[in-house]
Amino acid sequence: MGQHTTLTTTDGHTLDAYIARPEGELIAGLVIVQEIFGVNAHIRSVADGYAKDGFLAVAPALFDRIERGVELGYDGADREKAMSFFPNLDADKAVLDVAAAIAFAKAQTGKKVGVIGYCFGGSIAWLAATRLDPDAAVGYYGGQIPKYAEETPHAPVMLHFGEQDTHIPEAGVNKVKAAHPEVEIYWYDAGHAFNCEPRSSYNAEAARTARERSLAFLKKHLS
Repeated sequence: MGQHTTLTTTDGHTLDAYIARPEGELIAGLVIVQEIFGVNAHIRSVADGYAKDGFLAVAPALFDRIERGVELGYDGADREKAMSFFPNLDADKAVLDVAAAIAFAKAQTGKKVGVIGYCFGGSIAWLAATRLDPDAAVGYYGGQIPKYAEETPHAPVMLHFGEQDTHIPEAGVNKVKAAHPEVEIYWYDAGHAFNCEPRSSYNAEAARTARERSLAFLKKHLS
């Protein structure tokens, strides 16, 4: 199902993107924004899953600006390397990369395009909604979203958080809710990264419920 393509951003940067195409009827385009572990097997599986649901899924390799071909696991040396990327992450540049993915999906489908992101990608999904032109955005446990709470989304947004997530204080999420009461925010009895099967924090019930909500939301706003 999956293939790769090269995207070009407005600042001239080129980056890889994993593409998963639906076998049946096409609903819309959907940009999948990675965690800090690169476009790894888990992110590709997320893209594949949404392709089965009818979306042209595009997962841009945001770390290509730092190091190309980054695909990391969640433990040991891989985790240490992932964390080492934090000081070099540039949210503004990541938004440009997502913009290129949105443009690609629009050109390929001729339909609406949404954005969905996880962890680091959840924060970038929020910025995509406030700074770009997607038709809908979904963010999972984006720890930097409260930092950008003053920015106003230009599209419907749904956010998912875990009640046991020590990385994201409830007060920060409440700041977002107070500034943007129209944003759909859901809490789960789970920790950080509850949607990621390979991680010990994976919570099957929370992941299932969040995905059902996300899929219904995306179909509503992108169909």
